[in-house]
Order: sequence, then structure tokens, then C-alpha cells
Amino acid sequence: MRFDVFSLFPEVMQEYVQTSILGRARQADLIDVRLHNIRDYAADKHRTTDDVPFGGGGGMVMKPEPIFSALEAVLGEDLNSVRIVLLTPQGRPFKQSVAKDYSKQKRLALICGRYEGVDERVRQHLATDEVSVGDYVLTGGEIPALLVIDATARLLPGVLGDELAATQDTYARGLLEHAHYTRPADFRGWLVPEILRSGDHARIEAWRHEDSLRRTLHRRPDLLRAIELSDEDRVFLEKLNHKGP
Repeated sequence: MRFDVFSLFPEVMQEYVQTSILGRARQADLIDVRLHNIRDYAADKHRTTDDVPFGGGGGMVMKPEPIFSALEAVLGEDLNSVRIVLLTPQGRPFKQSVAKDYSKQKRLALICGRYEGVDERVRQHLATDEVSVGDYVLTGGEIPALLVIDATARLLPGVLGDELAATQDTYARGLLEHAHYTRPADFRGWLVPEILRSGDHARIEAWRHEDSLRRTLHRRPDLLRAIELSDEDRVFLEKLNHKGP
């Protein structure tokens, strides 16, 4: 899968996409991440990419011409078929389901906003999708773009060493992930649960599932309304509700 990222500061993302899982996936040609500097497509000698907003007000707005020129030049004939994602606080929430949707694409373009945002005509006539990574303010769209790439890439076949890992992550099944432990079994008197050291895989899986239910109920109960629960799950949660945290 290919990711094309359009930014005023692409260099801030370079190190991350060369590191760890993403770096190995790039080396194995499982993903292709290309970072494009929008300034390179500005027409004037000063490479101007922003201007004051019509109607007045503080801050600057990213101009439409360099953004359109950048995507038209890079995407070429794919311009009208590629998903073009604008990272913006006004977009739909980026969730695991969105990452799954994106992972089915062969190519994804990401536009990183800066300053007060981008000219509205970019949203109206260029972007095909708008996503927000949370209800808070960031300096630019570079961190959200990395988040989208990371969450999407790990769902692609071969990117994770363990093919089951992505299905067991938090949110992959709609639940928060269970607790994890590693050696030593006894650290300062705090012991790893005996069942995890038992070697009984059926009991371990049952414990992990119940721990996921417990954590989700206590920390993100809203998630439980969006997933299909078994009768056993409902009985277990009902007992937890009576017992409290």
C-alpha cells in the first residue's frame, strides 16, 4: 500500500516512518510512504503557501493553489480514484473501523493542515474524506497523518510479525485489551497472576477475555454498546456491575 503525505514540514515525519514496524514494512516493500513538501509546488519565487483570510481575523490560511498543484502532480491519473484525506478537527473521528477501511485501499493521500487551516475549496473540491484524531488542538496535521499511517499499516498482511496480533489489539474486537505481564514473575512482591503461568491455554484465553470485558466496563463502558456480546459475556458483566470496580 502506498501513502502520499502532503505537508509543509515533511521532514518531521521522516524518522518515524523509517523506524520499527513501519521501517521494516517499507524495507520489505509492504508499504510505500512518500512525503511531499507542498512548498515545492508554490508558483511564486518566495514559495508562498499561506495568506491572510478574507474577511479579516487572526492567523493565516493555507492557499489552495500549491495544494491542488501538489496532489495533481503527484497523483496524476489516480487523482480521481485515490482516497484523499484531509486531517482536520472538523472531520469524522478516526477509529479502528476507519483504519480497516483505509487498509483496503491500494493508495491513500493525506493532506496536513497548518495555521488556521486550509482554504475551504480544498475541502470542497479536492478532499474525498476528512478525519479528526481527537477533540484537542494540534499545531499541524503531521502527527495525525502518522497516526493514520501507523494504524492503517499494521492491518496489512505481513506488516506485523504475528498475523493474529492486529486482531487482538485494543479496539480491534471492540474491547480494551487485557493486561500484559512478562518476566520476572515476582517483581517487588507483585506477582503475575497464577493462571498466566499455568500453561493452560484455554483458561488463559478465558481469563484474558474476561479481563478485557472488565477493563472495558470500568474504563470505556460506551464501547460495550457498539459490540455484540454473548450470553456468557452479559452474565459476567452483570456480576461485575453488582460487585463494582
